[in-house]
Amino acid sequence: MRIIIAGMGDVGQHLAKQLSTESHDIIAIDTDSQRLNYIGSVTDILTINGSSTSINILNEAKVNRADLLVAVTSSEGVNMTTAMLAKKLGAHRTVARIGNDEYLDPQSGVNFSELGIDFMIYPEELAANETVNLILRTAATDILEFENGKLSVMGLKLDKNAPVINKKVVDVAREYHTSYFRIVAIYRNFKTIIPSGNDKFLPNDQVFVITTPGGIENILRLAGKENFSFHNIMILGGGKIGRKVAKVLQESMTVKLIESNEDKSFELADHLSKTLIIRGDGRDIDLLAQEGIIDMDAFIALTEDAETNIITCLMAKHLGVKKTIALVDKADYIPLTQTIGLDSLINKKLIAANNISRFIRKGEVVAIATLEGIDAEVLEYIAQPGSAITKKKIKQLGFPREAIIGGVIRRDQSFIAVGDTEINEYDKVVVFLLPAAAKSVEKFFHA
Repeated sequence: MRIIIAGMGDVGQHLAKQLSTESHDIIAIDTDSQRLNYIGSVTDILTINGSSTSINILNEAKVNRADLLVAVTSSEGVNMTTAMLAKKLGAHRTVARIGNDEYLDPQSGVNFSELGIDFMIYPEELAANETVNLILRTAATDILEFENGKLSVMGLKLDKNAPVINKKVVDVAREYHTSYFRIVAIYRNFKTIIPSGNDKFLPNDQVFVITTPGGIENILRLAGKENFSFHNIMILGGGKIGRKVAKVLQESMTVKLIESNEDKSFELADHLSKTLIIRGDGRDIDLLAQEGIIDMDAFIALTEDAETNIITCLMAKHLGVKKTIALVDKADYIPLTQTIGLDSLINKKLIAANNISRFIRKGEVVAIATLEGIDAEVLEYIAQPGSAITKKKIKQLGFPREAIIGGVIRRDQSFIAVGDTEINEYDKVVVFLLPAAAKSVEKFFHA
């Protein structure tokens, strides 16, 4: 595919690095020459210095031959204008990053596809949704859902007293009735392992499991986790993400939200009728103690300052809060999650990049996600008629060692894949893979 990426911030750079290894023709546009020099030094892509709202620059990028244009600069206006111009100049599909949720309202009366914007990405909403999912799945460090929860990928950290410690994968499979779930990856010492039957579980492993709804209880037992419900939540930061998270959680939980800005505090109080708004500095441990942080089930730090979020979450963890979630703006922080004792980190830019990726893969891919902090992807494929994946049992396919088929969704039913499973045409198949296996896996799904 010929792909133009306008904007080489974190989202654009993540996309460019990811796609440059997949034989796409990538063109990067940015007004910042230093960003372009950096991305040009670490990837094999064409860079153009200039504004993506310039018709001359778009023509220089041969936008009329572009299969996809992705506009992900820091300016919503630039992104929307870029997408509209690109569509008019002949780009096949366009995606624009936005910062205003009113554009997503179906009642807005504006059909943006008619204006030339095929899809809009709103990172704050995506980050809020992921945060809510992590709160609802109390023990999970990561969670991805496919087809409205028919299959889920959950990340869990193994404590030293977890029942599976020092057991082999094959032995755990026999003991825990794995017809409802399958272990698809182990993250250990900054390395991602696609497990074989002889791999052992060790303390502090982060284990990724694909499951149907019926397998969640067994997964929690496997990791030695409690299946408890959260009732009391404290949120630090009343920005777009904090407001959206509170709006959802206040319907079923008791929520306190701390915001330092006076005007924003009054605005939040009007908007969040069931949330207690507290004006103050969330880094003040006396304030946290006064507001009952020791009674909280979860602490979510969503300010614009990553260091504040990490520090306050560590404070909350030290005070006995069961689960902490921190918003960070730098991907480099994500591997720290397990080493410094935090439960989950959220990076809205990487989440946005993952959502954009599904427009880039070939037609049989319907969903793609990257689990933050590990070098692996989870993809949902549709098995095309006549494709190799439909011709043999899974154990006879010769599937790459760096990939594993986790589960299958067939019409309204979902089930975990095993060696004797046969894939039918038009089945949706969830695959966990390392980047090196992407091209090999892709060949199994198209005729």
